[in-house]
Parts: sequence; structure tokens; C-alpha cells
Amino acid sequence: MNVSLTKELVKLVEAKVASGFYGSASEVIREALRLLQKKDEAERIAIEATRAKINEGLRDAKAGRVTAFDKKGLRARISEIKSNGRAARRDSKSAK
Repeated sequence: MNVSLTKELVKLVEAKVASGFYGSASEVIREALRLLQKKDEAERIAIEATRAKINEGLRDAKAGRVTAFDKKGLRARISEIKSNGRAARRDSKSAK
């Protein structure tokens, strides 16, 4: 197999080998591909979870387990989610 890399990627691979963490360019590429596989798997799992939630919502709607749309309540919930996200980010930064 022959692979062409941009100049920037060649420099990155060379830097990784020069760092001593990898013995060759092939090791760097193999590690990158393993990480890509993990990322793809995580995305697949996230998509499956999202589809399951959508299907759950559709089943609930079909069974009549719904609430009326409330714009004010939705805005409050969005604000709450944002606030929780910001707090979690602050907590994770202070834990480091």
C-alpha cells in the first residue's frame, strides 16, 4: 500500500518518531488508524443511542405519553442544560 501525506502530516509523523514514542512511521500510522477505529466506534454507539431515544419518543407519542409544547419551559430547560454544562466544564478544569 502506498499512501500520500501532506507536508504537514509528514512533519507530524516525523516528529512523533523523533520523540522516541514510536519506532517508525508505520507505528505512528497504525496508532492513528487504531484511534480512528475507536472514534468511529464511539460515533456508531452514539448514533445507535440517539436512534433508540428517537424510537422511544415515537413510541411514547404513539401511546399518548406527550406534553404540550411550552416555549417558556423549553427556554428554561435549555438555560439549565447550558448552566450544568458550564459548571461541569469548570469542575473538570479545576480538577486538573
